[in-house]
Amino acid sequence: MRKIFGLFGVLMFFAVACSSERDTFTNRAFHNLTAHFNAYYLADQKIKDVETQVRTNYKEDYTQVLPVFVPIDSATIQQNKAKLDSARDMASKAIEWHKISKWKDDSYYLLGKIDYLQAQQDDALNAFKYVNSTSKDNDLRHQTLISLLRLYIDKGEIENANFTIDYLSKESGISDENRYELYRTLAYYYEVRDDANGIIGALDRALEYGEDKKEKSRINFILAQLYQREGLDALAYDYYKRALDGNPPYERSFFATLYAQQVAELNASKDLRKVRNYYEDLYKDPKNKDLKDVVVYEQALFEEKQGDIPLTLDLLHQAAKEPGTNPRIKGYIYQKLAEIHIEEFKDYRATKYYLDSALTFIKADDPAASVIQERKITLDNYVFHQERIQLNDSLIILAEKTPEEQEAIALAYIKSEEERLVREAREKEQPKNSNIFNNLLAFSGRDAGSSFYFDNGVAMQQGAIEFNRNWGSRPLQDNWRRRSAIFQTSAQPEEIKASEDSLANQENPILAGLPTKESLLAQIPTTPEIKEQINLELEESYFELGKLLYFEFNEPLLSIENLETLIRNYPNSNKKPEAYYLLFLGQRDTGGNSQQYVSRLNREFPDSQYTFSVNNPNAASGNVAYLAASKDYEEAYNAYYSGQYSRASQIIRSTLEQYPLTRTTEKLLLLDIMVIGKTQSKDRFKERLEGYIENTKDESLVALAKQMLRPLLSAEELAALAPKEEEEADSTATPAENLTPENLKIPENSPYKINDAQTHIFVISMSPEESEKAKNLLGDLENFHGQNFKNSRLRTGNMNMSTEEAIFIISPFSNSEAAYEYYKKFSSDFKSEGLPDEVKAKAFFISIENFQILNKTKNVEEYLLFFRSLYQ
Repeated sequence: MRKIFGLFGVLMFFAVACSSERDTFTNRAFHNLTAHFNAYYLADQKIKDVETQVRTNYKEDYTQVLPVFVPIDSATIQQNKAKLDSARDMASKAIEWHKISKWKDDSYYLLGKIDYLQAQQDDALNAFKYVNSTSKDNDLRHQTLISLLRLYIDKGEIENANFTIDYLSKESGISDENRYELYRTLAYYYEVRDDANGIIGALDRALEYGEDKKEKSRINFILAQLYQREGLDALAYDYYKRALDGNPPYERSFFATLYAQQVAELNASKDLRKVRNYYEDLYKDPKNKDLKDVVVYEQALFEEKQGDIPLTLDLLHQAAKEPGTNPRIKGYIYQKLAEIHIEEFKDYRATKYYLDSALTFIKADDPAASVIQERKITLDNYVFHQERIQLNDSLIILAEKTPEEQEAIALAYIKSEEERLVREAREKEQPKNSNIFNNLLAFSGRDAGSSFYFDNGVAMQQGAIEFNRNWGSRPLQDNWRRRSAIFQTSAQPEEIKASEDSLANQENPILAGLPTKESLLAQIPTTPEIKEQINLELEESYFELGKLLYFEFNEPLLSIENLETLIRNYPNSNKKPEAYYLLFLGQRDTGGNSQQYVSRLNREFPDSQYTFSVNNPNAASGNVAYLAASKDYEEAYNAYYSGQYSRASQIIRSTLEQYPLTRTTEKLLLLDIMVIGKTQSKDRFKERLEGYIENTKDESLVALAKQMLRPLLSAEELAALAPKEEEEADSTATPAENLTPENLKIPENSPYKINDAQTHIFVISMSPEESEKAKNLLGDLENFHGQNFKNSRLRTGNMNMSTEEAIFIISPFSNSEAAYEYYKKFSSDFKSEGLPDEVKAKAFFISIENFQILNKTKNVEEYLLFFRSLYQ
């Protein structure tokens, strides 16, 4: 009976303790225990498991500066949905079933972390804010504020992030663990703002509080990369060495060792044999079998610095074939090949195809992909027209031959391809040289003297899989394009296939892809309609290629060649007047006989706008062409300063073609060069500026071009400039932002001055009554800034200029260009309840110096007159 009563007593104790309503010592102890170990702990472990998987699944790109935080992969989160749902359920039970436990706020924090991982930002924000406002645990509050800071940075709410940083900076008693996360999050803040010095400072502080050796190794590697890019090789070397501590992953150790060697010895070494031996040893090391593409790529970059372009190209082609674990490396390899082919050889066709290849390895959302796409637009047009000319010219030539001659050409082509394929297969059968410079076969991992590739079914299957993964399903026309373009159809380039009977009869698998005689002959045009279509395409392509070569590639001689072919082969072309004008420009630029095309335009097209332009180059100031060109210039200017470089270029091209010689032409050309400065190489930018300076008569524009050119010159070139020339350039140069559409004259006796380089503020002026109605203005401005100017750290405020004038101020803007960009966006997109359109139309920006004058005079209308004269 005593045992029964004892057991009954224990049960009664737990029954009473289980109550979540009674706040007694016994109840709290019970709920603290069960909430912690039955709910919170298990939920926390599941969340940590998912975070570990995110880090494990992420593929680091050690050729670029590593991100401070590993990006959260939505696919990994989706794969672990059940685990996160289970963690959410446990954390919720810790809140609902154990209301009086001290783990309630901690469980709310876990719910916020789950929402954050699942990209439910608003829910995560509410959870973190709740914990920060209710928790009495300082460590938990600090942890929550740090998570809140990271969320604000993710959302681009920089003002809120700044406020949180300021708040945390005043907090005391922050634990070492929280300080470590705080400094990492600060590094992330500076990373988003592209502030390398800020990242370095924050990560250096984080190292003081970090305990995880592998994570410290990663931070040291990031610091080394940043120091290397800043040119501080000694510091970079030191941090690369530190990155080897803590048993890091082999790939990180490999890159840390490689880059440490580069900054310490390789880049400065004059013993080329020693450097090449070093790379060859790395290549032969069996531990680096999955990093061979990196080794060869890095050596290619080294050889490029030595000026050995042929060897660089050989190594880059080899690197593209080598095995590797990071697909982006292949993208960088092809991007480098494209860069060399356009800068060294001006081979636009090869450049386009190398950039195509780069994009197959670089994801569409990668910043590098957008740069490549922008650069490819013109190259795609060039290659399209070049290949269409090559194809259609050959088809026209073949169409003129007899059937017997056509058949003989087709058979000769097939025979030459058979011999080529067999010869290349025999070369692949040779034992492979282990030397890094000769190992150019795709399957470099196989032993010397291995069996012939095409007799090895497994190797062929692996090759097919790898090709399909890298290139997708491609028609054979890509394989034969360079050699058999003469046999491809012009209207629809389709895959050239051998007939089934022919394929069945081919015993050698090497020749399985060869076209048949019948399929080649079928491509030759036979009817007048097809021939006419081919000639129309040729006419268009010669003309478009001439324009591209002149305007986009600055190749006037090649442009002349294509345009003269157009005129010779198609004398009745409706493109002839414009072609004459382009030939006039090309001959003028190269010192040729440009007057012959002036005579032809006057003789053949007396009423053409191009004839009027060449006859009256200075008479366009008052005509419709000038007004239309000025309007287009304004549109192109706005597109340029909003970052729409492709659109700006298209408008400039179109305007120059429609209105070739107006007073706006030279400004259009300079704006076109400014676009090139944003989208192409520095060498190309420099080349165009030098040509512009030589051929432009407008002294103010020449001075501006010289100002743009000066940062691109070497120390020797700068020293060669005459001091007088430099002084003239400085005195007459106009800031780029002043290249505005036909500025009006500044009002006489105006107290205001142009101070474009000064800090500017943006002002919304209204009456006190209007200010009272616009109650939501400040909040709407904050939201507007968060959506459109995330990284600008803009602040808003208001003041009374007088009893009749209230103003709202947005600041700071580093110069007039930045303020003008904001002004355009505000005028077109900003909306706020209670803000009348007439008040919005009176908004303006003003330099600090001019604002001091305005604050004294209180005459807003006087400044608006000055402002509108310059910017509207």
